Amino acid sequence: MNGDEGGVEYHSNALRGPANAFGLALAGGPLERLLDGRKRQVFANLPETVLEIGPGVGANFRYMHTGTKVLAVEPNSAMHSRLQTAARRYGIELELHCSAAEALDVPDGSVPMVISSLVLCTVQNPSRVVAEILRVLETGGRYAFVEHVAAAPGSRLRRLQHTVRQPWAYFFEGCSCERELSALIRAAGFAAVELVEYSAGPRWLPVHTQISGVAVK
Repeated sequence: MNGDEGGVEYHSNALRGPANAFGLALAGGPLERLLDGRKRQVFANLPETVLEIGPGVGANFRYMHTGTKVLAVEPNSAMHSRLQTAARRYGIELELHCSAAEALDVPDGSVPMVISSLVLCTVQNPSRVVAEILRVLETGGRYAFVEHVAAAPGSRLRRLQHTVRQPWAYFFEGCSCERELSALIRAAGFAAVELVEYSAGPRWLPVHTQISGVAVK
């Protein structure tokens, strides 16, 4: 499979694209304090080259060594100026890719590490994204992730997630509160998957049910 196959395209919204870039920059401090412990666990010992799916405004650069080369797959151009500023701040060598995550313009088996945080909720087809991650990883390469997932079926939170799914998706770049990502990642074909499920943030928040972990090709 080649990175240019699949026909999936990202269509930027002239209002929501810039608004989400501004929102991420504004909420970065509180959000990172909430997720810092999990990220430090799964983003430990990052190699010199990392492919990040949806880096946004560069929140995860703080977990990388100075001089790390980051292949940043960020199709929302409104994020790019802040992403470049963050790269200069942390001494990151930035290589911007504007392709959709479902069709990465990266060769097979070419990267040792892929990371994502709160991204698989927004893509059109998370199964294809994870398949692409598996494709571009070298043998023994790792995929580290921190993502929010659907609450337990029949729970009060799951009913809330279902109720707010349409307005939530509209305002947050297509973000879905109801994705069963644990099973998806486990079934993707990795040689090993270690993940934990936990809660982060206020219990009424539709995205407080989360997972983090590392999958090895």
